[in-house]
Amino acid sequence: MSLVSLQQESFPRAAAGPVLGVSAAMQEVFRLIERVGPTEASVLLTGESGSGKELAAQSIHDRSRRRGGPFIAINCGAIPAGLIEAELFGYEKGSFTAAVRGHAGVFERADGGTLLLDEITEMPMDMQTRLLRVLETHKFYRVGANIELSSDVRVIAASNRCPLQAVQSGQLREDLLYRLAVFPIELPPLRNRGNDVDLLAEHFLDELNAHARTDKQFTAHARMTLKQHSWPGNVRELRNCIERAFILGDQMLELAPLIQSPAASAKGADPLADRERLEIRVGSRIHDMERSLIEATLDYFQGNKRRAADALGCSLKTLYNKLNGYSQSQCASSS
Repeated sequence: MSLVSLQQESFPRAAAGPVLGVSAAMQEVFRLIERVGPTEASVLLTGESGSGKELAAQSIHDRSRRRGGPFIAINCGAIPAGLIEAELFGYEKGSFTAAVRGHAGVFERADGGTLLLDEITEMPMDMQTRLLRVLETHKFYRVGANIELSSDVRVIAASNRCPLQAVQSGQLREDLLYRLAVFPIELPPLRNRGNDVDLLAEHFLDELNAHARTDKQFTAHARMTLKQHSWPGNVRELRNCIERAFILGDQMLELAPLIQSPAASAKGADPLADRERLEIRVGSRIHDMERSLIEATLDYFQGNKRRAADALGCSLKTLYNKLNGYSQSQCASSS
């Protein structure tokens, strides 16, 4: 069923910009986006990883008076702690060893537009303090500069963690939470969105067919799989699964072999469980075991090094040192 036919069947609303959905949960999200979009209020988007927070932020931007300005998104958890200030506020030439030229940070580049700070709870606490001041004054300094700059930016923050729990655990400043969460919006997980799974699957398949000039379709079994799978990775997992099926399949596409192992299917196990286990061969070297564990943990947290380091019980610096060591050994072995 295409997006056009869904709209013709008089659903209340099938899309808010790039965000698609006909479920009651998404209708409420659309309503909130429509209300807050034209305002200047700070928005805090919460929801599981892959649930569409960046697309929701883009939709808010598209409905604002800033829609003609830039929309910039950064992932706070993916930037090393020592570089996040430079990424946010920029730096002057010579301010540190690698600064061979000046660089505008995202607050400068997003001037007149919207800035999405994704995974805000992963930002170091000292940077949260500086961010709070910038949000209140709209003024900041580049690293290595003594000239104060100003920027007219609307900030949208996002997190896949419960903000109140992040405050209680010391990962988010309470005053920053209240500054960011003027208008909170929670994105529902895909498993709670009913027929949206079919809508999104058809939308992704239509995009792939249009790009490749093909007319591939789902089998009846694939459509059943869409309904039965819990989609723990949410919309991101669904999109990736359909793209894999499109690449591997001919005219008729199957999904089941791509989203859970035969053993999990036979036992009726939760597909998420396979992502939480790592098999190690007896007699493996400790170095290889450690590397496998680190890489599997990074994959589980979708490349978020700060969360991976927390789960592994090591510092972020230690994790970076380990990864740099693996990279160097790989380069040495290939040379």
